[in-house]
Amino acid sequence: MNSFSLADCTSLESALSELKSGAVVKAGGVDLLDRMKNGTDTPTRLVNIRRISELRGIHETSDGLTIGALTTLAEIADDPTIRSQYTILSDACGHAATPHIRNMATIGGNVLQELQCWYFRSAEFQCIRKGKEQCFAFSGLNQYHAIMDYGGCPSVAPSSGAVALLALNGTIELTSAARGKRMVAIKDFYIHPDANPHRFNVKADDEILTAIHIPQPAPGTRSAYQKYGEKESHDWAIADAGILLEMDGDQCKRAVVTMGAASPVVRRSQEAEAVLTGKRITEQTARAAGKAAMTGAMPLSMNAYKVQLFPVAIYRTVLLAAGQMERDPSAAG
Repeated sequence: MNSFSLADCTSLESALSELKSGAVVKAGGVDLLDRMKNGTDTPTRLVNIRRISELRGIHETSDGLTIGALTTLAEIADDPTIRSQYTILSDACGHAATPHIRNMATIGGNVLQELQCWYFRSAEFQCIRKGKEQCFAFSGLNQYHAIMDYGGCPSVAPSSGAVALLALNGTIELTSAARGKRMVAIKDFYIHPDANPHRFNVKADDEILTAIHIPQPAPGTRSAYQKYGEKESHDWAIADAGILLEMDGDQCKRAVVTMGAASPVVRRSQEAEAVLTGKRITEQTARAAGKAAMTGAMPLSMNAYKVQLFPVAIYRTVLLAAGQMERDPSAAG
């Protein structure tokens, strides 16, 4: 790990003033410190925002929820309002990583974490994400990589929180000293590597992610999230599914199907949503939605298993959201 200085900030204003060349923000530090140990990131200054109390907390508003960026995954998972009305987010945060990491990791850090591709994470490989012209995953070890929507880089979106927030139509609040606050819809927050392989999201270097805003779900909304990994205990997702259903009795008025670990940015499957919308939620329609979600899949040499796994994840999570199935005991986390 390289040498660095530390700025320990207790106010947003002081933290923003520290964001100069070579400085990066540290909150929980779970992902950042991993990258520093691997030699992927070499910041000269860490701006610690962990003690900024104004960036923590869950607040109900007339329009929905505002969640401070420093709110931990454990706090979100345990919040009774989120559990009952925004279940998909409680599920996603409550089954990320391990209990001790969930008590440290923040929702802001989860949304901002960088991809888990081992070629990118290793200082020994200089890939397309690091300004070079080669992606080693296409001809190398690619069992955890994308099966959809990839071009020059088949890395996958790593954030479980983003899978839920996309389904909930969340908005990211970014704050800078020079420009103040701006709001970015979660669907516009991540940058596809074909558009710019060197940036993962639209947050500028002088900005801090300060909050997440979520609109209040429509009446009759039910939702769920499930993650599948190689291990049934804590593991990175090899397939995860987020489902939101707006129900009118036993009819689905509107469906949202989101997928992580399938493509370079969190994916919304309009094909699966079309199967569910206007239909009764049954095992048959849930299975059909899972199958439809694989439209256009292009597996790599070692990850064709995902084409079979995602339909199962979606089908079971649809039934979980509809209250027709318990949480899958073989799901990870």
